[in-house]
Amino acid sequence: MRSTRAISAVQKLKERTGNPHYAAIGMPGGLFRLVDRASGVELPLSEPLPLDAFVAFVDAVRSEARRVGKE
Repeated sequence: MRSTRAISAVQKLKERTGNPHYAAIGMPGGLFRLVDRASGVELPLSEPLPLDAFVAFVDAVRSEARRVGKE
């Protein structure tokens, strides 16, 4: 259930940005990290975060993409 919420946030980010290479990586202790695999390696975009902080981070990235897309 927890990972479903993280994956859903990343799916929305993928749709908003058009970048299908974003991924949520589950880590020990219930933490999640956002990575971008576009270059063929996992480029970390966040520190390991608890679920609520991870979703807030992904939403902020998605909001920034929306703002930049409107310029």
